[in-house]
Amino acid sequence: MKYISVAEMAKRWNIAERTVRNYCLQGRIPDAFLTGKTWNIPETAVRPNRINKKQRVPDTLLDILKQEKAGKVSGGIYHKIQIEFTYNSNHIEGSRLTHDQTRYIYETNTIGVTNETFNVDDIVETANHFRCIDMVIDQAAYRLTEKFIKDLHAVLKNGTSDSRKDWFVVGGYKKLPNEVGGLETTAPERVQEEIQKLLKSYNESKIKSMDEILDFHVKFERIHPFQDGNGRVGRLLLLKECLKNNVVPFIIDESLKMFYYRGLHEWNIEKGYLRDTCLTAQDQFKAYLDYFRIPYCEEK
Repeated sequence: MKYISVAEMAKRWNIAERTVRNYCLQGRIPDAFLTGKTWNIPETAVRPNRINKKQRVPDTLLDILKQEKAGKVSGGIYHKIQIEFTYNSNHIEGSRLTHDQTRYIYETNTIGVTNETFNVDDIVETANHFRCIDMVIDQAAYRLTEKFIKDLHAVLKNGTSDSRKDWFVVGGYKKLPNEVGGLETTAPERVQEEIQKLLKSYNESKIKSMDEILDFHVKFERIHPFQDGNGRVGRLLLLKECLKNNVVPFIIDESLKMFYYRGLHEWNIEKGYLRDTCLTAQDQFKAYLDYFRIPYCEEK
């Protein structure tokens, strides 16, 4: 496929270059992609139809997130999720960056100069996690695939000290056995088979309830397919599937951490532990939605 520049396409369509860039940012030109700061547009692309603004009011959280992401909106729900989700998910896994430091990295793409000593991996994984959330928003409407799961891990762990270890596979399944919470997980040689089996079963139904999403999460964490990063990838997948199925998302913070782990451990015996923990976290997320005046559906 041959690609042309924004300037060439603007001349061909007899419109402003800014309009063409906006079409690209909004995802309205299929297969257009960025190289650095330059948009590459398929030569055969058809100009998008003009849309009546009154008809473009987003009606789901996913719609709003896509719109705010494309428009680089600051201070909205997209901004809020990036900071809250990244800080809490990383913090659960031992990151020592504070909430303010996480916010500062997101908002300025820099590290404030202090007398503190930082773990470079904490900083790299924080920046990478912001990109992972963007991937989740971009791919939320699509069915869950093995490739997407691996891609999330590749982005999350890119450039970390783990990525320089011979036995660690960035974007690939573990080579060494590992445990989670003292429990044995799937053996490395069986991971691919078990992940594929899990995805096949999960993707059989089109619309997922919260319990079905949680059940997938528990099974994913018990497989523990990666050498490290399983919890964060798993929670990113939770976010994706909530957005896809119009279920109010939830963010597990430090106060819920032990209840969350207990819920994962006891799921097969008593589903209420994990469900109630996530419903509590969901209530906090609903407070965010209420503040930003975003409607949501109550779980039945």
